[in-house]
Amino acid sequence: MASLENKNILIGICGGIALYKICELIRLLKNEKANIKTVLTSGAEKFISSLLFASLSGTKSYTDKDFFSPTGEILHIELSKFPDLILVAPATASFISKLAAGSASELLLAILLATKSSVYLFPSMNARMWEHPAVQKNIELLKNFGYFIYEPSEGILACEEIGKGRLPEIEEIFEVVQAHFVKKTLIGKKVLITGGPTREYIDEVRFITNASSGKTAFYLAREAYYRGAEVHLIWGLDSFPYIFPKLQYFSSIPFPNIYFVKTTKEMFEVSKSLFFKCDICIFSAAPSDFRPKITFKGKLKKKEPITLDLELTEDIAQILNSQKREEQITIGFALEEEKTLVNYSKKKKQEKFFDFLVANPIYTLGKESSDYILFTPTETLKYKNLSKSQLAQILFDLIG
Repeated sequence: MASLENKNILIGICGGIALYKICELIRLLKNEKANIKTVLTSGAEKFISSLLFASLSGTKSYTDKDFFSPTGEILHIELSKFPDLILVAPATASFISKLAAGSASELLLAILLATKSSVYLFPSMNARMWEHPAVQKNIELLKNFGYFIYEPSEGILACEEIGKGRLPEIEEIFEVVQAHFVKKTLIGKKVLITGGPTREYIDEVRFITNASSGKTAFYLAREAYYRGAEVHLIWGLDSFPYIFPKLQYFSSIPFPNIYFVKTTKEMFEVSKSLFFKCDICIFSAAPSDFRPKITFKGKLKKKEPITLDLELTEDIAQILNSQKREEQITIGFALEEEKTLVNYSKKKKQEKFFDFLVANPIYTLGKESSDYILFTPTETLKYKNLSKSQLAQILFDLIG
């Protein structure tokens, strides 16, 4: 994923109760080494002092007092040239109305009229205000002007009503920023990714599985999504604890499709239904290699030892790759003991018809970073202490 280091981001803060959340957004962006400047509207000043945002961003926080200060500086023009990206959060109904009308009565409004940077608006207000025809008309007008509008979330509002009007979670806004800076190299492509473990049931309660977290698959799916792909993620866990921002609000990029499965057979059947439609297929899941020949009904009682008769599960990648189209790209993963990793991975790549194969040693299992060997169609690349996010970026860069 694209780095935010030295990216210039201007955050416009309006007078909504959700403005306190922007403190956490600034912290996240600063952690990624972005350069932050903040501008408060007159409404925001009534809620909070600009000193707070100046302290968090490490630089001056601007207000309308600066706009009308007799320094000779054309402040709104200077600030309009600063950012690579502008965020307005929360964007109130009043501010949206003024911007739609082309008003330059406040510093932030004047900056937005003067800038050539991309601008994302994150509206936040009462649900009935959001649904009002005047607000919706203004939203459509701003979209036509080229502003990116990220619709509010549903939930309990500050007025204790329930509806659509909440500022999205800060992690979601942060992901929108991350996605913005990723080059859209996969527009029009369909990407299939398998992730997580599978379960092979002994009875209706107990099962055989493994410790796969699915994190690698998530980072691969996120990278593909941010690059513009139509993502199909087949997920072998009960829940999906990660966030995908809704890029469809302002682009043609479809929201990722997530298919929840439990057994290897289920993962195989869903993979088979999607495989031939996809341009890139990544088999990063850790499906169980064995399953009990017989699944017992109910719950086995602990009375005496039992012997399980196991059989092999479907080899998803090998079966599907043996039928792949010439133009399809397939990618596999191998986890193996360090001393046999290279030979095992080369053999697996050949036997399962992979174009690329990512190998890492068992001792890195469960760690956030790992040592990887990446086998491409023409060369072998080695990486030390690489994060899963970095791996995803490198892999899609190699695919091109």
